[in-house]
Amino acid sequence: MVILLCLSFAIAAGLFVSRFTKKLSLPHVTGYLIAGILIGPFVLGALGIPGVGFNTIAQVKSFNLLSELTLGFIAFAIGNEFRLSDLKKIGKQAAVIAVFQAVLATVFVDISLIGLHFIIGDKLPLEAAIVLGAIASATAPAATLMVVRQYKAKGPVTSILLPIVALDDAVGLIIFSVSFGIAKTLESGEFDALAVIIEPLVEVILSLLLGALAGALLSWAQKFFHSNSKRLCLAVTFVMLTVALSKLEFELFGFHFGFSSLLVCMMLGTVFCNMCDSSEELMDKTDKWTVPIFVLFFVMSGAELELNVFADLAIVGVGLVYIAARSLGKYFGARASSRFMKCDENIQKYLGYTLLPQAGVALGMSITAEQLTGCGTLVRNITLFSVLIYELLGPSVTKTALMRAGEITPKPVKTAAK
Repeated sequence: MVILLCLSFAIAAGLFVSRFTKKLSLPHVTGYLIAGILIGPFVLGALGIPGVGFNTIAQVKSFNLLSELTLGFIAFAIGNEFRLSDLKKIGKQAAVIAVFQAVLATVFVDISLIGLHFIIGDKLPLEAAIVLGAIASATAPAATLMVVRQYKAKGPVTSILLPIVALDDAVGLIIFSVSFGIAKTLESGEFDALAVIIEPLVEVILSLLLGALAGALLSWAQKFFHSNSKRLCLAVTFVMLTVALSKLEFELFGFHFGFSSLLVCMMLGTVFCNMCDSSEELMDKTDKWTVPIFVLFFVMSGAELELNVFADLAIVGVGLVYIAARSLGKYFGARASSRFMKCDENIQKYLGYTLLPQAGVALGMSITAEQLTGCGTLVRNITLFSVLIYELLGPSVTKTALMRAGEITPKPVKTAAK
């Protein structure tokens, strides 16, 4: 009973807070995140009333399965943007921009934090600076997709944004694996070049192959069902299946391999939308079915943000440097590469602003970074601090950028009848 009370209270809080944030012209995502903070362990949840908010971070994390499933649906929806007809126009541009902006964000953060390391010394270990640089490459697909859907954004910036956000996961995964390997070497003195290079590459390839196979099977299975409700059930089943399979891990020839659930589900959506003629209609129905889950996901994401990171001024200071360096890297990386690829002028001006949100993928990387005995907790806390700032401000920045690009049409102001 308490679990159902928590979940229902979370959705209700998200819906009602979003009504207030709407009056401030803020995206719904921001409202859901604020609702999560309000009912989380540091505000309402601190009262300890069962079923009214989340009392502990551990309680929020006990619903991680729901969060993983939601990210699967988000990746599946983004994969639907990779239609071959569109990729022929923007595929090369999206790939170049995705790689360049991720790498430049990493370079900017690495330079800034390594420089800070030489100023403040062991308060910011060199290993932490290198790992945080890699984490900077990640962009949050969830918040971006929700803003695009809420405002029905449409245009050159939106068209290239979603493929870039999807590709960003693969690029970030490789950058993080290499940087994390270097950090572990600095800490232990042992370096395995093959593991650093092979493991992330194989993980990306295996994830894409698994997703492609699942997408082909979903497209084939759709032929046996004619009602939209059963096709919807089948699509939901395959998303759940691919999320489950992506949790598999194995060792081969001394190397450790796994899958990226975001890449697997993204490839599922990509293959499905290109093989199934009715995919567009089915995706519309899936989008409506997943709305309550998305609301719950963002409310829980807000509840999981640990406000106690503000108590440590060192973390706040390093976090602010991280945020500034990453933001500049994303912006100038997107601007320079889009200009090089001769993209639309609006893409050159506004794309960088839409790549700032950061959440799930970055937090996942920070959890892996906790394996570093000397600085893992520091990396985790700085990532939490930056995610808190980016998640609250990022959706609004994305909305503003898309509005200035002319891809969000403001609703006409209602005038009173005479």
